[in-house]
Amino acid sequence: MTTIWGIHNDQPQLDLVENGFVSIGWDDLGDLSDLKDDRDDAKARVARARPDLKPGAIPVTAGTLLSFRHRMRPGDIVIYPYKPDSTLNIGRITGGYYFEAGAPLHANRRKVSWLRTGVPRTTFSQSARYEIGSAVTVFQVKQHKQEFLDFLDGTPPAEVSSTVEAEPEAAADEAADQPDAERIETYTHDFVIETLMTKLEGVDFEHFVAHLLRAMGYRTEVTSPSRDGGYDILASHDPLLLEPPIIKVQCKRTTSSIGRPEVQQLTGTLAAGGSELGLFVTLGSYSADAQHEERHRQNLRLINGRQLVKLIFEYYDKFSLEYKRLLPLRSVYAIDRTLG
Repeated sequence: MTTIWGIHNDQPQLDLVENGFVSIGWDDLGDLSDLKDDRDDAKARVARARPDLKPGAIPVTAGTLLSFRHRMRPGDIVIYPYKPDSTLNIGRITGGYYFEAGAPLHANRRKVSWLRTGVPRTTFSQSARYEIGSAVTVFQVKQHKQEFLDFLDGTPPAEVSSTVEAEPEAAADEAADQPDAERIETYTHDFVIETLMTKLEGVDFEHFVAHLLRAMGYRTEVTSPSRDGGYDILASHDPLLLEPPIIKVQCKRTTSSIGRPEVQQLTGTLAAGGSELGLFVTLGSYSADAQHEERHRQNLRLINGRQLVKLIFEYYDKFSLEYKRLLPLRSVYAIDRTLG
């Protein structure tokens, strides 16, 4: 029976997909090779290494360490949500636990062969996305296990059972069910992306982006489909859209990855000399070569789905009633465990 694990990692510079591993922190606990498969022993080790840790956090941390060191096994599936562009990476664990001596951070690792990478979160059901938004670092995916296996097999998802076995690390399981700021933000992000994807047509999305730019202080003009020469919107701080720099905006209402050729279609329309700038906006993500294009061009900016949602949050108060009805949002206070 295949076991599926979820793992969160807040160090994107490690480039887990490119380097073929998953990892956790707690490097101050040292090499976990000698960690016994015993909850009390694990809690004692955590308490010794981190005497300032809150009592309630000790069993959660111990459960994470035990799962990564002992529960995970070669052949298990692992799901790694990539926060910078709100995609999922799914792979198979190919080796046992090892400690990467000399690694600057996250020395506790396991080798992974990645099967599918850069998968839009909205590929999966809302409840499946909520499950993999667990508040703990390492957790077992049970409620929507079959949905992810069906995705890997390319078959239609099966009905999801509501019956869940008891989690051996009860403290970690309990923590995973607690609401916090990050999970609420992720849930809201998915709602915004799904709404824009399903409620708007392509031209409607262009008008939405133009409205967002106006909320940010720009004057905009949406080009007609017959005049679309590689861009959809003209934007500028000049009321007449005459004074440089003029921003040419290309919009793609898709959750898929945008490649370099599509980005180059936009940059090919820009006048030389810096009088025109390019802005590409999508609900999805960008391929590595598209991001490379952005890094090497001062007149180009790429906005992915996550960045777009952040801009929507920031300028939401300036939205028209029409778009507030489309995206009914309000500010709330939530538990932020990163400050605890």
